[in-house]
Amino acid sequence: MAKRAVLVFDEKEFYLDEFRGRTLVFAVHHDGAPERLRVLGEAMRDMLANDTRVIVILGGSAARGKAGPRALLRPLAVPPAATEPPMLTLGEGAAGPGAVDASLLLAVWDVLRASPVLLIAWEGSTSDTLTEFAQKLGTRLRVHKLIVVDDAGGVQPPGAPGALSFIDETMLEALLRRGEAESAGLGARRALLQAIHHGLTAGIASVNLCPLDGVARELFTYEGSGTLFTREDYCRVAPLALDDFHEVEKLIERGQREGYLKLRNPEQIGRILLSGYGATIGEHHLAGICALETEAYAAEHAGEIVGLYTITRFKGEGVGAKLVEQMKKEGRRLGLAYLFASTTQERVGQFFERQGFRAVPPTEVPAAKWLDYDPARKATVSVYRFDP
Repeated sequence: MAKRAVLVFDEKEFYLDEFRGRTLVFAVHHDGAPERLRVLGEAMRDMLANDTRVIVILGGSAARGKAGPRALLRPLAVPPAATEPPMLTLGEGAAGPGAVDASLLLAVWDVLRASPVLLIAWEGSTSDTLTEFAQKLGTRLRVHKLIVVDDAGGVQPPGAPGALSFIDETMLEALLRRGEAESAGLGARRALLQAIHHGLTAGIASVNLCPLDGVARELFTYEGSGTLFTREDYCRVAPLALDDFHEVEKLIERGQREGYLKLRNPEQIGRILLSGYGATIGEHHLAGICALETEAYAAEHAGEIVGLYTITRFKGEGVGAKLVEQMKKEGRRLGLAYLFASTTQERVGQFFERQGFRAVPPTEVPAAKWLDYDPARKATVSVYRFDP
């Protein structure tokens, strides 16, 4: 029998799969060296090869002259027959009331009917007016995603260790209440945040705010480089579906490589897939996984939380706590006497303690847990138990 081909499904492929057949709009106000735009062109190349349409609205000094567009488009060239994608040039008046009218929309579609990429040279004076125009255009076209490229990167309140990885519509509305943005040290970005909010409420599924050098990391990796804005509630936990399985397998493999999860064979991973839950951010972003193992511990009426893993960019967003809370609900539904979990990571142990678990010796959980367990790992593992 021929060996079954191994499907490679890495995190970049996961995000490209989300973008396939959809349209993304980039708002890029750039006054730096034109050659820096090449990094965006390289990300565009991957998306165009993925059957994704791309509209780039280029402003600042990069929109004047040829150097900026050429640097942006250079990675897309396919010598010797390459031709430059079409480009529209718009003045600042295009952001005024009613300016995104039928004639402009038809001009955009006239280009996209024949080409998967459109470059719009924006001759407006500020990044705020460019972002406002981009959200208006994206809203009228009902695009899948708007990416605002800004040197300041994602939303980072003063004193925060980094940019907030995620903001939903409710959180954004609170930030935009009178004086709130200013008190959070974000007054200078109020106009930008308002434009993002208008885009979300008008129908754009999600908006990313990130620096130019972080575009690929923001769009193609779990870590991200900026802030993701969505309309949807910040996190939903639900049983895994078949269409999640490939990605969840890769998350488990990643957790095993990092040492957060113990090594499991394909059958054991399969059991996690069949009984597992996923936490989803917005409409598409898988943020974490876990499962509740009960069959092996039926005699003790116990359940083990296994495969708990949260994606890097969503650590600290409460995703892990939501997954554990769902496991508690499932335990109550099944009438379990207690739940338990084990880890070799001190930080993970502290997390379980914050969720109401207590550290216990290995003898306080079912003996079946330790059958065929790696002795070296058992010597370093800590066990935590939750009694309802």
